[in-house]
Order: sequence, then structure tokens, then C-alpha cells
Amino acid sequence: MLIEKIIQELQAIPEDKLTEIYDLIHYFRLGLNPEKSATVTDNEAEPRRPGLLTGELSDAFFEPLPEEELQPWE
Repeated sequence: MLIEKIIQELQAIPEDKLTEIYDLIHYFRLGLNPEKSATVTDNEAEPRRPGLLTGELSDAFFEPLPEEELQPWE
């Protein structure tokens, strides 16, 4: 049966690639049901992890830029 072949293929996919496969299947399936909304509710959404860099921003990051820094952007 085809579903068994698909499951067998899925089991051979590395763990770090499963999110991509899930997204592909999920959004493909949503496209098959146009009457269903494709929006994700807060309960379904994964929490965002901003950026690729580690560390934290100090309060200085949020202070206004000095005038000499702003001039080139105007």
C-alpha cells in the first residue's frame, strides 16, 4: 500500500529535516481544502527563536543614536 511506502520513506529522514517535510505536507494538505483557513492559531504556532546569534542586548542598544550616526541616513 502506498501509505506504508510513504511512512517507510519518512522514517529514513534525519530528525533535523522533519520540520521541512511536515511543512510541505501540511501546506499541501491545506491547499486541498480551500474552504479551511490556512492561518495558524496561537496554540498551533511554535514559539519564535529570533536570530542566529547568541547573547543578549544591553539597554544601550535601545538608546537613541547620536546625531552623527543619523546624518548619513537622511
